[in-house]
Formats: sequence, C-alpha cells, structure tokens
Amino acid sequence: MLSEEQNRRLTEVGAGTPMGELLRRYWMPIAAVAELDDNPIKPVRLMGEDLVLYKDRTGNYGLVDRHCAHRRADLSYGWVEDCGLRCHYHGWRWDHTGRCLDQPFEEVSHPEARFKDRVRLKAYAVEPKAGLVWAYLGPPPAPLVPTWEPFTWRNGFVQIVFSEIPCNWFQCQENSIDPVHFEWLHSNWTRTLNRLDGDKPPTHLKIGFDEFEYGFTYRRILEGQSERDELWTVGRTCLWPNCLFTGGHFEWRVPIDDQNMLSIGWFFDRVPNEMEPFTQDRIPYWYSPIKDSRTGRWITTHIMNQDFVAWVGQGTVADRTHEHLGQSDRGVIMMRKTILEEAELVARGGEPRAVIRDPEKNVCVRLPLIGRDFFLRGYSAAEGEKRERTPGLAQRKDFPFLTGQPEEIRVAFRRAMGLDPEKIWRT
Repeated sequence: MLSEEQNRRLTEVGAGTPMGELLRRYWMPIAAVAELDDNPIKPVRLMGEDLVLYKDRTGNYGLVDRHCAHRRADLSYGWVEDCGLRCHYHGWRWDHTGRCLDQPFEEVSHPEARFKDRVRLKAYAVEPKAGLVWAYLGPPPAPLVPTWEPFTWRNGFVQIVFSEIPCNWFQCQENSIDPVHFEWLHSNWTRTLNRLDGDKPPTHLKIGFDEFEYGFTYRRILEGQSERDELWTVGRTCLWPNCLFTGGHFEWRVPIDDQNMLSIGWFFDRVPNEMEPFTQDRIPYWYSPIKDSRTGRWITTHIMNQDFVAWVGQGTVADRTHEHLGQSDRGVIMMRKTILEEAELVARGGEPRAVIRDPEKNVCVRLPLIGRDFFLRGYSAAEGEKRERTPGLAQRKDFPFLTGQPEEIRVAFRRAMGLDPEKIWRT
C-alpha cells in the first residue's frame, strides 16, 4: 500500500504538481480531426486547465485559454476566421500562439497605443496525426508526436471512440498492467452475464512483467497454453505514460482533472486483402455512453465498459492506503515506482523516458505486437466470410469494444470488410 502523500503525487495533475509536470512532457490526444471538421470550436478541459480548441478557415489548429484576456468571456462561443479565433463579446481576435490580432474599438480610438501588442493569451502547441488532434502543454522545445507503427498502416478501418469517466486517470492506467483482470473482469463476468455457468473459468499458470523503451509489457500463460504462445513471448503493452496498446487498439487515459478522465480509443481493423488498397478520407469518431439511461447503472455489456465499472468502483480517486497487493500486482507496483521516479527526475530538470525527438526514429516506431503477421499480410475474403459465420468470432469483427456505435459507422465498417451492411448485431 502507499502513503497518502505518495497517492497524492500519483493522482494530482494540475500545473506545478509532480505528476502534472511529468504528464505535460508528453503529447496528449484531445479530439478527433473529424470533430473539428464538423464543428471548428471545441471546449476542452485538460489536466485541470480550461481551454478551447479550434481550427481556423485556413486549416490552422489552436489551443488557447478558454477565457478572453479582455473581459474573460467564453471563447468557445466565438467564431473562427481565416486566421484565428474571434471573441463574441467585443471582437478581440487571437491566433494559435496567443497573440492578439485585433481589438476593433481600441484600434479606432487609440491606434497609437498598440494595446494589442501588450496582451497575450495562454496558448499551447497542437498537431494532427492519425485522425487525432494532439496537444502539448509542456515547456519548449516540444518533442515529436510519436508515429506508432499502426499509424503507418493503410490497410484497415480506423475509428475513434471517446468516453468521459468520472474518476482519476491513474487507477485507469494501472489497469493496463494487470493481466489477471482480463479473464476475471471480462471472460468470467461475460460468462456470468450470459448465464454460461457450465464453462470452466481460465486458470493463470504464469505471469511476467518487463520494461522496454516505451513502457512495460505483461506476459501470461493460461491453462492449455505454453511459453511458445505470443501472450508469453511478446506480451501486451502498457505504453508510457498513459496508454494501453494491444495491437489493433490504443487507449489513452487523458486526465481532465484530478477527478475525471477522457478515455480515447483508436481502433484498427484489418480489411481483407481483396479490399485493398483501402483508404479513409475521414476517420470516424463517436462518443460512447457509460451509464444505462433507464436504470442509472453502469453499462456492463462491452469490454471497455466493464473496465469503466471497475475503475469508478474504486472511488473518484482510489485510496491506495487501504490496498492489500498480491503477487499478481507486481506490474502495478513496478509502474507506481517508475512513474514516481520519473516525476522526481522532471522536478530536477531532467527529461523523462519515452520522449521522441529524433525524426528518423519517429518515421515508424515499432512496439511489441501480437499477431504482426496478421496486420501486415492480412487474410482473404473467404477467411473473413468464414469468421463471419462462426459464432463468437464474428462478434469481434462487428461487436465494438464499447456500446453505442452509430449506425452509419457500423455500416461503413461492414462495407470496408466486404460484409453485408444490412446484417445487424445488437450493441
């Protein structure tokens, strides 16, 4: 168990806090590119700061203080122009660097004062990549937005899913290095929900944890498996500092503030070889609900929704002073120790791990990947049709990790896979 002070250091994300300063050394996904195409202005709360994200008419992105430096009006109700964001209250216009471009009345009444040159707005770096909009809140110079290997693939259907979770980010990230929860929270709970009481629950025979350049891997062997299985030889990836990577799926746990988190899932599904070349002019996005509107209870039918139930059940901020950790928690202990050490390193002026600054290295950053051959070489349409007809296997292709997928995205997905778009799975 941890002390109260250690728990605070892990969970507080505001500017000036140890963890807040560490997390500000990394790019955070905060929106989908398509979101800003649909609506060029989006209010954002990120690590305790109220900001507004926008895309102006020339395609430039900006992330600035949500409140105008004039009279603190809400800039999320302003409008974009060819350059910058204009406040709806008195017309002051701001660019992506926080520079004031226009002050309509001041420039007419006292043009010699050049008052606009003496006023600045808080502003942060923004960059689009892989259908996501990324923000960097740390000191310059900013590192590179990582080009993770799946971002370079051009043979799959990608969708982005958001969920707002009412708890601290770190109890969600700890889930990334907890191998035993997969079989109990997901496999066994799903059996219980579906009343499959006759099925034998899986037994863990062996688990292991390792560090690598960009995070941690956990490895496990279940009953009936061996050390030749990729779950042991490759393992799953806990990506530093706040992401889970499972091959065709990234999930970032982005702190909104100390009590809330934005879950951002980036999902890649390989299309059959016959459907290549496959391109997406627009990567779709959607927001997944976390509660059943009829009962007010947390939704438990889908994999990630089950994770959400476990996370929020620990409390808004988990009290780790009352835990009793066991052997299966070795990865959790390792993560806590490392992230506290990295926060201390940043406080001393050092650069933390997994920051990428070399453009050549960033052309394509490989990660531990189970099933790499499948993602690269693919499969035939005939194999896809067989999978479609096989109970259980078909669900992975057409049954999202989260509830609430819009019908138009489900149809687009099935068409990309060469499947009948009229077939409906209940989600």
